[in-house]
Amino acid sequence: MSYVNGDNGAITVSAVNQYIKAIFDQNDILSGICVRGEISNLKYHSSGHLYFSLKDDGGLLRAVMFRFAASQMKINLQNGMKVLAYGSISVFVRDGQYQLYATHITPDGVGALYQAYEELKNRLAAEGLFDQQRKKPIPRYPEKIGVITSATGAAVQDIMQILARRYPLAHIYLRPSEVQGVNAPQSLVSALRFFENEFPVDVIIIGRGGGSIEDLWAFNDEVLAYSIASCTTPIISAVGHETDFTICDFVADLRAPTPSAAAELAVPDIEDLRAGVENMRQRLVFATKKKLVLSRQNLMQTIARSALQRPEQLTRDRRLSLDLFETQMQRAYQDRLTSLKTSIDKIAIKLTALHPKQILQRGFCMVSKDGKPISKAEQLSPQDSISLHFSDGSLSATIFDTSTSNK
Repeated sequence: MSYVNGDNGAITVSAVNQYIKAIFDQNDILSGICVRGEISNLKYHSSGHLYFSLKDDGGLLRAVMFRFAASQMKINLQNGMKVLAYGSISVFVRDGQYQLYATHITPDGVGALYQAYEELKNRLAAEGLFDQQRKKPIPRYPEKIGVITSATGAAVQDIMQILARRYPLAHIYLRPSEVQGVNAPQSLVSALRFFENEFPVDVIIIGRGGGSIEDLWAFNDEVLAYSIASCTTPIISAVGHETDFTICDFVADLRAPTPSAAAELAVPDIEDLRAGVENMRQRLVFATKKKLVLSRQNLMQTIARSALQRPEQLTRDRRLSLDLFETQMQRAYQDRLTSLKTSIDKIAIKLTALHPKQILQRGFCMVSKDGKPISKAEQLSPQDSISLHFSDGSLSATIFDTSTSNK
């Protein structure tokens, strides 16, 4: 193999990298090696390949596992896991970087950060901070959206652009925050309190772009978790890539796989809304036209009725009905009067027969004392003055004897 380029004896970059690669590939130790380290910067590529780094306290080694080997693994790799990675170390000629080409990976305990993450996750889950029933719904049409992330990262640009494109009716308010380092958790909590207490919004997006478990560690902070849980404003968590999970993701009301996805979940697409409005307009036009057609048909049917075609016939029929009704009323009135007169005559005959004068005409007389009728002899005493009433007049008399006989 020739590495000379031109007459001056210069070697190309590719030739240098290929030469170094050949040295690596011929080394027995590097061609079959087992490396102990902690998984970091893990990325699942759409091709099926895995890209990650192995690190310890003193260094970092880039690594890749191709799709076939990755599909044979029995474990689910996560950032922070301690593993034993088997494979070979070679040079990637294009970039001039050496890396581990892993063929097999087995667990080797759990990294300190990952262990702390799991312990906090289990404790907060037991306290109910992850329960689905406590999560608040995301408003469908937010007017004000709060964004908490770094002001200089790619995540904020993605969020702003997508929100502006999908739903320009909303107002977007950025509260810059540190998203990495020892001061990041307090900075994130302060930004949350700002939107919660000082500048209310309809929904909050909190997050950052991808990174290693150390880069994302601020979003595993316990104080931040409680602040999110107590926030009355709905929160969308958008931390890292789709395979990255933080405590913030579990506590938030909605977890988005990426910051871009968070922007899409926070607002509707205005083009979809326009299409929906247009669909409703067309349905309304169709319904209105259909109603007009039916109304026109009903009107034509009404006009075609004989009553409107020959109104004099309707009047004549109504007049005949009115005359018949009048005749029936008069007959019923006369029948009622005759019945009442007959009843009155019968009552008059009975009253006449019971009149006292009729009794006196049959030879009886009525006795009274001081104007009051006397019905019993015991009501009278000797020397009482009485009146005797006959059918043709009255006589006065005096009682001489009050003896009575039961015979």
